[in-house]
Amino acid sequence: MNKEKLQAKQQVMDEVSQLFKSSKSFTVVEYRGLSVKQTENLRKLLRKDGADLKVFKNTLVAKSLNALGVKDLDNAMSGPNAYVFSNQDAIAGPRILAKFAKDNEKLLVKGGYMDGKVLSKEELSVIATLPSRDGLLSMLASVLNAPLVKFAMTVKAVADAKEKQTA
Repeated sequence: MNKEKLQAKQQVMDEVSQLFKSSKSFTVVEYRGLSVKQTENLRKLLRKDGADLKVFKNTLVAKSLNALGVKDLDNAMSGPNAYVFSNQDAIAGPRILAKFAKDNEKLLVKGGYMDGKVLSKEELSVIATLPSRDGLLSMLASVLNAPLVKFAMTVKAVADAKEKQTA
């Protein structure tokens, strides 16, 4: 193999490694049968939530991941795959992919990686049902706020009762 081809392959492997290291989650999908328009729509949906869909050679991705110590994704690395790197919200990529796959049966989620753990397609489908980070923070805020609201309502009720007694 000539030197230029080796350099090009090394650059791709370096890009995959850099994307993997900087992302919060990584998902492998098979896109066989999707039209160009469908793929572009998927890319737009992902970009909107801070995720990127990239297509690389499976062997180069597998070598990059093996070099990073991720070895259990090899069985997902067959067929025409695309790779989703979620950069802002770890759940964004899997959630968008699951929603898109419901309308486009040709998109198959094969596996992924999040928080140091290799995930199966079943685990990713469970993760996809979780609300976004903002949704989770909103739920937490309402749970933390509920006792204060109840306390304020109780104090107001006591004040109103005393006001009626004095009147």
